Amino acid sequence: MVDLPRRVLRITGSDRSKFLQDLVTNDVKGLDTGLVYAALLTPQGKYLADFFLVPDEDAILIDLPEVLAAGVQTRLNMYRLRSDVQIISTDLSVARGLGPSPDGAFADPRHPDMGWRAYDGRDHDTHDWAGLRVSLGLPEATRDLTPDSFILEMGFERFNGVDFRKGCYVGQEVTARMKHKTTLRKGLARVAIDGPAPVGSDIIVNEKAAGQLTSRVGDIGLAYLRFDRANQGNMMADTSKITLLDDC
Repeated sequence: MVDLPRRVLRITGSDRSKFLQDLVTNDVKGLDTGLVYAALLTPQGKYLADFFLVPDEDAILIDLPEVLAAGVQTRLNMYRLRSDVQIISTDLSVARGLGPSPDGAFADPRHPDMGWRAYDGRDHDTHDWAGLRVSLGLPEATRDLTPDSFILEMGFERFNGVDFRKGCYVGQEVTARMKHKTTLRKGLARVAIDGPAPVGSDIIVNEKAAGQLTSRVGDIGLAYLRFDRANQGNMMADTSKITLLDDC
């Protein structure tokens, strides 16, 4: 498994920061110090896309999975109305590397072990990024994150993708209610896999549905689970034994 190809959008115009601040899950003011990891949600609080916002002089870049780029650009244009905002797709490439950020690069805000990202045409590190992502429990679009996903179930608070003090944004009410008024009963977790279970396998506990395997690299995977059943142990995906690696 390899991570999805990326696309970079550029947003210009005098209203670009306020425009994004009213839409995305994280505080755009964080661009003063580096990348901002955020998501775009439906009004019902469900996932549409996740991305990095990138400071770029008189613009803001959006680094996102290529498969989501056209839909996000259309959605942003729908919200644009009379705002002084222009949104274009670019040919910029995304370079990644491990270790401290070199000059001109930005630390990945999700986790210190995810290294850095750059947008200036430098060479891309050929590290096993998918394996690193899965080992850290980071979700990816279309695999772990789907239109039915709620971002708190997918670890966005843990990976610095949501700010609960920034004020309103699309889907904020549902997200805040999940944070302050409920206990998460489902969510994404790391699992060990003993056997050939492919991505998409249903996970069973005592003949009851417990979840589904969403990503796998080697014998480590990510699974969307019902925590009450996952904590009973004895999880199976067909003939493969599934062991929970995270506290849920």
